[in-house]
Amino acid sequence: MTRRAMEPFARKLFKGVLFLEIAGVVGAYSLFHKMNTSQDFRYTMNKSFPAVLEVYYKSNEWAGICGIRESDLDAWSSKK
Repeated sequence: MTRRAMEPFARKLFKGVLFLEIAGVVGAYSLFHKMNTSQDFRYTMNKSFPAVLEVYYKSNEWAGICGIRESDLDAWSSKK
């Protein structure tokens, strides 16, 4: 194939990869926002995907926001 024939394919491939990257960033942000605003959602994530919740706690602790894990554990222990 010539270079000129490959250009449309390369352009479509680039647009597809770019779309997937943007969709991934939007999805990650929406998951973070939901976890950041809803303690009930964090409880659901704790039951379903504890590793994802651990990443959320670690990223907040790394950013200097401490105490979320402790307040969640206190609230969830009083629920049971």
